[in-house]
Amino acid sequence: MGQVLSGICPCIVNKVHVEETKATFPSPVISETVYVAVMGSTGSGKTTFINVASGSDLKVGMGLESCTNEVQTSIPFTIGDRQILLLDTPGFDDTTMTDTDVLRIISAYLFVMHKQGIRLIGIVYMQRISDFNVGSSARRDLRMFQELCGEEAYGNVIVVTNMWGTVPEEDGVARETELATKDVFYKPILERKGVMVRHDNTRESAHHILEQLVRKEPTVLRIQRELAEGKDITQTAAFRQLDRELSELALQRQKNLEQLKADMARAEQEMDEETQNELAEEKQKLEEELRTVQTQASTLAFDYQAELRKVEEKLNIRGLTE
Repeated sequence: MGQVLSGICPCIVNKVHVEETKATFPSPVISETVYVAVMGSTGSGKTTFINVASGSDLKVGMGLESCTNEVQTSIPFTIGDRQILLLDTPGFDDTTMTDTDVLRIISAYLFVMHKQGIRLIGIVYMQRISDFNVGSSARRDLRMFQELCGEEAYGNVIVVTNMWGTVPEEDGVARETELATKDVFYKPILERKGVMVRHDNTRESAHHILEQLVRKEPTVLRIQRELAEGKDITQTAAFRQLDRELSELALQRQKNLEQLKADMARAEQEMDEETQNELAEEKQKLEEELRTVQTQASTLAFDYQAELRKVEEKLNIRGLTE
């Protein structure tokens, strides 16, 4: 019989939710509890998918605004004889946290799960089919996901395209094909036994997607394995990818700052006080952004250890029969 974390187990769900879940999702004798991580960019529909699938009421952000600044869990529900909990994770393009914050939070949570013997059977990765093109932030999120996951776990990944009702069918199919066949998108995952499916925002659709995961063998993500081997978080593949992303971002910020200084000098020569004031404000903003980028990685190891202690305190092991 499987185990669950007390921070996310049925025993901590309030009585009303438990009764509603049992009434909505009747189940035979439960053989074990399994966990599915739901990942993707901010605004990709992660929380909505979880709420639809589980009957949870996690807060959903409006537009591209993030409401997920920690790993959240659904209320438990059943598919067949498996009890499922879904993990809602922040995206690496989060609107309220830096990418190092997101790496710290996700890594600590996944490592504690692994250390406690919790079974992660797969990952649902959400992708809006309504996106006219996949922007740089979304591609960065995907690259970080691939490094967190590792190729060896791709067979436990389901890429879920959603928001089909917002685009003409022909456009959606064309985007779906592009996502599935280009190396910069999901081709590497699909070539290694990952799958891509459509979601129509119904409970039936969500459960059909999850049914493809519940019978799979549990997987260990690359980040879990690396940390279990005793690597510092700054030695992981995910951090190395993040460090590359941050270096490129810092370089771009520096170039923008140099251009801005040239514009300020020209405005000063022309005695354009209004433009000087506007540029001075922009310069201050850019300098702050550059400092943030340059210092993000420096405190990650310390902050990760603090996050680890917090997660370990929150998530204690309990048996299903307790």
